[in-house]
Amino acid sequence: MLKHAGRALAAFTLLYVSFVAAGGVMAGVGSKPPRGAQVDIGEGRTLRLVCEGEARADRPTVWLEAGAFGFAADWGATQDALAAAGWRTCAYDRAGMGYSPPGPAPRDGLAIVTDFEKLVAASGEKGPFILVGHSMAGLRLREYAGRNPSQVAGLVLVDAATPEAAQLRRAKSFINSFVFASRAAALGASAGLYKPLVYTRLGDKIGLPPDAKAEKRWGFANGRHNRTSAAEVSLWAESSAQAGAEPPFAPEWPVAVVTAGARVGDRVQWKDMQAAPAQASQHGYVDHVAGASHTRLLGGEFADHIVRAVEFVAAERGKPAQALVDVTAP
Repeated sequence: MLKHAGRALAAFTLLYVSFVAAGGVMAGVGSKPPRGAQVDIGEGRTLRLVCEGEARADRPTVWLEAGAFGFAADWGATQDALAAAGWRTCAYDRAGMGYSPPGPAPRDGLAIVTDFEKLVAASGEKGPFILVGHSMAGLRLREYAGRNPSQVAGLVLVDAATPEAAQLRRAKSFINSFVFASRAAALGASAGLYKPLVYTRLGDKIGLPPDAKAEKRWGFANGRHNRTSAAEVSLWAESSAQAGAEPPFAPEWPVAVVTAGARVGDRVQWKDMQAAPAQASQHGYVDHVAGASHTRLLGGEFADHIVRAVEFVAAERGKPAQALVDVTAP
């Protein structure tokens, strides 16, 4: 019996090694250097920065903050769409994510926003900025805006979390499940299990252009990227508390909210929580995008919704207060 068990173990080991090796070959085919550049943020540390589009005196630069497990690659389609519409955008990889070297622990909201402040200062980009955040990045934008109000021209929240939403019972349950799933994902990536899957739909659930797609596939299978992502997610409660300690967005700041999916059924409470920052603004804008998923909202199919939100925010700066604008299709 032990003999058969040994053979089975040997066969499984051979299959596993072959699986991972094949995945490594697939992941390496056609690889090219990542876009952008490493920017020195001090103390011997750098972060990868990808800026697209020409700077214009009459338009603020748009900074893009990715959500959980996300990095600059996630914004590839959005950056293309904004550049085509005449906007300059900058996206980056947080420490230990994508192509940025690791940073000191813990990777909570304060650590992430402090790094972002250093990157903005080192980038040479001139503020104030339009800040765009997806998913968990809603927490980062709240914290950055509270700490740097003079740098804020307006905000676009893309299917974003809010500090207040983390107090909902349903949200707490989701966060706990997401923490567990994130740790499992980190283990799988670290073991090399995802490399053979990079060319499946799992490697890019967004719908990205070729260069960003290749980066996203690489990140999907990379152990360090996934371990850092899981560490960030595990600190969701702490990051929410840190963001919630900052004041709400100033009412004179234009705030656009773009969410994935229609405001129907059991989504109503969550959608209303997401829309609250726009409703509290003197220049609020809401767009619940039917047919979009949480990830595909960033892809080429729906990027025009984000472009329109950015253009609304820019156009409303300095104007008299107005009623909430809801462009959601009936």
